[in-house]
Amino acid sequence: MVLEKIYTKKISLLHRKKFAQFFTPETIADLMSDWLIGNKKLKTVLEPAFGLGIFSRNLLKKKPKLNIKGFDIDETIFKEAQSYFNVNSNVSLNLEDYMFNDWSNEYDGIICNPPYFKFHDYDNKNILKEIENKLKFKFNGFTNLYTLFLLKSIYQLAPNGRMAYIIPSEFLNSDYGKLVKEYLVKTNTLRHLFIIDFKENVFDDALTTASILLLAKDNNDKEINISTIKSKSDLTKIVSYINFYPKLKGEFTYKPTDLDPNIKWRKYYQVQNSDKYKNLVPFSKYAKVVRGIATGANDYFTFRPSKAKEFSIQSDNLLPCICKAKDVKNVFFTSNDYKQLEKNDELTYLFDAVKSNNNAVDEYIKKGIEEGVNEKYLTKSRKIWYSLENRPPAPIWVSVFNRNGLKFIRNEAEISNLTTFHCVYLKQSDLFSTINPDLLFAYLLTDIAKEIFSDNRREYGNGLKKFEPNDLNKAKVLNLSLLNSKTVNRILNLFQEYRKEQSRTYIDQINEIFETEYSQPESHTHLQFAQSQQHKPKIAKEYVFANAINRTENNVRKHNNV
Repeated sequence: MVLEKIYTKKISLLHRKKFAQFFTPETIADLMSDWLIGNKKLKTVLEPAFGLGIFSRNLLKKKPKLNIKGFDIDETIFKEAQSYFNVNSNVSLNLEDYMFNDWSNEYDGIICNPPYFKFHDYDNKNILKEIENKLKFKFNGFTNLYTLFLLKSIYQLAPNGRMAYIIPSEFLNSDYGKLVKEYLVKTNTLRHLFIIDFKENVFDDALTTASILLLAKDNNDKEINISTIKSKSDLTKIVSYINFYPKLKGEFTYKPTDLDPNIKWRKYYQVQNSDKYKNLVPFSKYAKVVRGIATGANDYFTFRPSKAKEFSIQSDNLLPCICKAKDVKNVFFTSNDYKQLEKNDELTYLFDAVKSNNNAVDEYIKKGIEEGVNEKYLTKSRKIWYSLENRPPAPIWVSVFNRNGLKFIRNEAEISNLTTFHCVYLKQSDLFSTINPDLLFAYLLTDIAKEIFSDNRREYGNGLKKFEPNDLNKAKVLNLSLLNSKTVNRILNLFQEYRKEQSRTYIDQINEIFETEYSQPESHTHLQFAQSQQHKPKIAKEYVFANAINRTENNVRKHNNV
């Protein structure tokens, strides 16, 4: 990766992030190239997000006469690539947006590490319109750009062609990914999905997990294989699969009809924690989770006491609010905690100007217009640009990002919160009653609750996990309404002791009660796991290739400097 190292030293990280330039490790690029080379009739290749052409460089080493076409929109990296590839007359580079060009051409091989842009970071409306018109398929408006690259490339893959993509695995377990997965199943092109579950990031400076998709338009379309790659040495699985395609199966093998696009696909390659427990219900039975207040311009809308004094903004126009997760130290956030933040001159208010006749408020609104705050993404979509979202204080907050399991907070101060936390509002659990908030909160603090919720998590690099509101609403929880009054009282007494002493011992005891009441018999758990593995191939099948696999491992070890 000499070219990439020179480029990263020369070009700023800010520029590279602007164009989502995160380079594929050479070992992985080499493996993906081998998948294309496996197509004996490979003549034409497309690299839709060319960058510095690491895939093309690998391919040309192995098959010098390939005709390659590449696209990129960044003039800086385009010139760097041109200076390297201008001696190759069979490499055609185009400074154009791949999503709006080249629709009429098909290729024997397509290989790509596409740009990672969320829906508000690219020309979402026009690109979605373009791809929906061509594919005759409707996609979610929140779709990430990398999946649209993938879908267009499938459309351009020639009969008997092969395609390799490395993309974040986020789409497998997100709402916008449902239609992407549906298209993958519908086109019958996915042959093997490798989930890269390294503890470290695959890409430098990129906070994301990765997956490698090997696709083909051949006759081997009766099954989809899924395997997990937990370490660099596991990359031999990919080598083996490529070398012995289509004979060698993955860790899990499914018929395309077995895969449900409407659910998180984690179920198909990871054991579900919820399988260990009985009598589960959706969390939405007891509560509704929504995101916190999104201002669209936190620097403008958030206030410290000193800033309020500076601009003469009175308390009538300041909404008490938690603005940063670091300001909440304990699982109970009290009025005294909030007063201490005010005393420390922390960010504790939101500017609330609607229905104000105060001259100082009017001046601050003018200041916002002068600074262009009214033209930001969220503010310009509001009827009154400086109005706040209607979010009454939630009795419970829950962390958005975490590394050590979900963090639930009891909002005893009854103040509002920004998007650093989600809001949890209690619902009626049946026609006549509402769940006891202490009982629910006691459950949410247990390891069992966090363990079951983790089935619905989204994963990023370095062990970072995220939960969107719907991830939590759809997640499973224990059916607390089945507890008898004696058990409920025992839990509530322990919870009250915990509230006084904040000793984890009490939560551990509550956890034990839930384990006793809701754990599946061990034999039943084993049965469920066996059923979840019903499509997993017999280990004996892999033994047939054992000696050959050992040979291919040596090839990967030579490059294991990812």
